[in-house]
Amino acid sequence: MPTATTPYERIDLRTSPEIKALIVRAAATAGVSVSAFLLGAAQERAKQVLSEAELMTLSTRDWEAFFTALDHTDKPRPKLSAAMQRHREWQSERESS
Repeated sequence: MPTATTPYERIDLRTSPEIKALIVRAAATAGVSVSAFLLGAAQERAKQVLSEAELMTLSTRDWEAFFTALDHTDKPRPKLSAAMQRHREWQSERESS
């Protein structure tokens, strides 16, 4: 069975000679190539940025309020029930077509 190779993408960037020298020196000190150094640093920073943007940290008081709200979900919600019914009908129509 033939194996698929993962295509690689290229990222080009421009920088000042001073910043380049700094990066080259840091990569050499870390014992990795400049590409590996830049990719590692960029990947870590990207994860950090996305984590901060996509995760929510609640205080104890907010967590308790959220948890209490989840415990009281048995209250009738007619608009939600109607939306769920419309969705079921839409799905049935799609499956029968």
